[in-house]
Amino acid sequence: MPYFYVVLVIGGLIALGFLLLFFRFFGLWFRALLSGAYVGMGKLIGMWLRHVNAGIIVDSRIMLSKAGIEVASDMLETHFLARGDVLKVSRALVAANKADIPLPFQRAAAIDLAGRDVLEAVRTSVNPKVIDCPDATKGKHTIDAVAKDGIQLQVKARVTVRANIERLVGGATEETIIARVGEGIVTTIGSSESYKSVLENPDTISKRVLAKGLDAGTAFEILSIDIADIDVGANVGAKLQADQAEADMRRFQAEAEKRRAAAQAMEQENIALVQENRAKVVLAEAEIPLAIAEAFRSGHLGVMDYYRLKNIQADTDMRSSIGETGRGSSAGSSAASTKPGSK
Repeated sequence: MPYFYVVLVIGGLIALGFLLLFFRFFGLWFRALLSGAYVGMGKLIGMWLRHVNAGIIVDSRIMLSKAGIEVASDMLETHFLARGDVLKVSRALVAANKADIPLPFQRAAAIDLAGRDVLEAVRTSVNPKVIDCPDATKGKHTIDAVAKDGIQLQVKARVTVRANIERLVGGATEETIIARVGEGIVTTIGSSESYKSVLENPDTISKRVLAKGLDAGTAFEILSIDIADIDVGANVGAKLQADQAEADMRRFQAEAEKRRAAAQAMEQENIALVQENRAKVVLAEAEIPLAIAEAFRSGHLGVMDYYRLKNIQADTDMRSSIGETGRGSSAGSSAASTKPGSK
């Protein structure tokens, strides 16, 4: 008998628990039922056990059902468990359906899980957006390029793009579009013979850049490239020539300085050589008295020969002194004759 009461109590508790769960999810179940997007009570309880927000799933089901799009609640629940934005994907599906853009749920879920804003992508497909090139938020306001005549041109461009839903997963972003357009502008201006031709026909830039197919492999389709502004910058060619001339001048100055240093070194070497030779002469002159003494000892030189040698040396010194005095007096007379009033 006691077992009967235990079973009865346990059964009552289980029934009470189911009743509470029923009343807890009754509002969602009844709302889905009236909206034609039926979700079973068992699925709602299962979502609760799997920590899935049943309200989001039911609201998404109702939204899709009213738009005529049939998506099973299990697929919505799977996307929720994959940390996807179920409501945004549902809104994107509805927007694509209204705009007659083919967008299945699997692709929309893949775009959302890839980190892209699928709703914004659908809106961009319907309403193309304009991308500034270059991006002013990156700190650069113009694309600078130099024509063949050395004149710099500063260009601002605007690129009108439309999202390509089929290439949105794995396709390059806006940064790639900006980089490719900037590269095309630089290439087009750089191949121009003169900056004047670019200023006369700026549309040639957009036509050449657009013809390169820059949207290949990106998540966008380029509709048009428009030159918003083009200004003349610095004369880069002249500046480069001036810098080259200055560099050449410095190089020549360095070479001249090198030659001057070499000449000075050569001069110092010659001076040292002269001093060395003078020292040798002094050493040789110092050996003369020793040679004379040796001649006396050996009997090769007599006393009269020595005096005769001294007389010759004295006579030579006297003549040298007279010659130096004569040169000095002649120089003085020449200087006196150049004074004013001299006769």
